[in-house]
Amino acid sequence: MKPKRPKLPAISEQVKAWSAALATETAAWPDVNMKSFFGFTALYRGGMIFAVLPRTRSLEVPDSFAFKFDKPSSRAHARLKQDPRITAAEVQKARWFAFVLRCDADLHDALEWLGKAYEAARRKA
Repeated sequence: MKPKRPKLPAISEQVKAWSAALATETAAWPDVNMKSFFGFTALYRGGMIFAVLPRTRSLEVPDSFAFKFDKPSSRAHARLKQDPRITAAEVQKARWFAFVLRCDADLHDALEWLGKAYEAARRKA
């Protein structure tokens, strides 16, 4: 018997707009490719995935996007732990972080974390 996949909740129109804005911004970064799957937009730098933005569905953490950051510096690690909008998970031996979008002001910090994940993907590629 196959294990059941978790039911991914639909996202609000506001989160769709924020996610689309983040996708538009990151699409202009060098060597970024996007692929759609299962209600999400995956962001790649070259062949390395660095983030997943919701299009129609949310992750297990509602109203959030995820970014991959395998080995954050001690300073970045401290910031990740202190930010109440961020939760962490390990998937296939990689550190993934969910960032909850609550208001327009969160987009600035969201882009900052996407930028850090993008830079980390460059170092891994």
